[in-house]
Amino acid sequence: MDLDQLETPAAVVDLDIMAANLARMAAYCRAHGLGWRPHTKTHKSPLVAAAQLRAGATGLTVATLREAEVMAGLSDDLLLAYPPVGPAKLARLMRLDPWPARLRVALDSIDVLEPLGRAALVAGREVGVLIELDAGMHRVGVQSPADAVRLARAVASTGGVRYDGVLFYPGHIRDSVDDQAPALIALSTTLSHFLSALREAGLPPRVVSGGSTPSVWRSHEMPGLTEVRAGTTVFSDRTTAAIGVCDWSECAYSVLATVVSTTVPGQAVIDAGSKALSKEELRGSGGGFGALLDDPNVVVSGLSEEHGLLDLTRSARRPKIGDRVRVVPNHVCVSVNLQETVWGLERGVVVTSWPVEGRGR
Repeated sequence: MDLDQLETPAAVVDLDIMAANLARMAAYCRAHGLGWRPHTKTHKSPLVAAAQLRAGATGLTVATLREAEVMAGLSDDLLLAYPPVGPAKLARLMRLDPWPARLRVALDSIDVLEPLGRAALVAGREVGVLIELDAGMHRVGVQSPADAVRLARAVASTGGVRYDGVLFYPGHIRDSVDDQAPALIALSTTLSHFLSALREAGLPPRVVSGGSTPSVWRSHEMPGLTEVRAGTTVFSDRTTAAIGVCDWSECAYSVLATVVSTTVPGQAVIDAGSKALSKEELRGSGGGFGALLDDPNVVVSGLSEEHGLLDLTRSARRPKIGDRVRVVPNHVCVSVNLQETVWGLERGVVVTSWPVEGRGR
């Protein structure tokens, strides 16, 4: 069907751009000898995950048990990059069906390790463990090489689990791609200290999992890295374009919206608000909550739950009531999680759709 037949707001993806984004990511990883384990939190869709695997992904990363349940049937190599805390979550993890041949969990404490090991033993399972390192973001992760060694030894001596390596997330590096060198040098120094300590303790990590979307194209500069988990590159968004991770033309995802009011001078109002775009402001210059795909000078300057305010002051464009526009959100992952369905486009025509199956808990 034609785009005009969709009821708005509606999430749409240009399939040819998505395919090109997947090919670019796969080619980068091949060129640098890196595994590609994309984070499915961006799209939460088995259909998109299957496309990533066909393009060359070696496994999948998930953040929630719902995502794990949805993705388990697609890949036998699954990483839960989040510590499962509490009996309910551990029981749910052990019930994954089908059980991946290689299931790994990231954690940073014995308090998570010991219950995980017990649950795995009771279920007759074995779970690989990646020790999460704090490489500079200061959100989670062991704080020192000595802490990493102590936890790795504990993993190696705990039943039901297997020491596979380490994981880190350089989410603190959000500079433009060309300005990341100082932060990457500091990260590399920190990572080298962790890896050296583990090797000297006789616990060399087989897996060193890292890579964020902002720093993804410089992942090969991180010493010892074996795989990247960047997820946003499948769709890209306004933030990744703003820092040079992608070109604006590589933004595959947008929210189709309808202009519903033009009474206030200098602006138009669309029917896509915070419940479609998410209320996450752009870091750095530009501000706002999104921009029009075909005219980035038109910025979503304000959001209510169901209203989006388009600032027209930097553009000659003057939309009329009933006009359709496509908004590229600042953060695609959050916007996708707000959708029930995503519509796939080829040359501007709707050719398919899929449910966002990994939403919720």
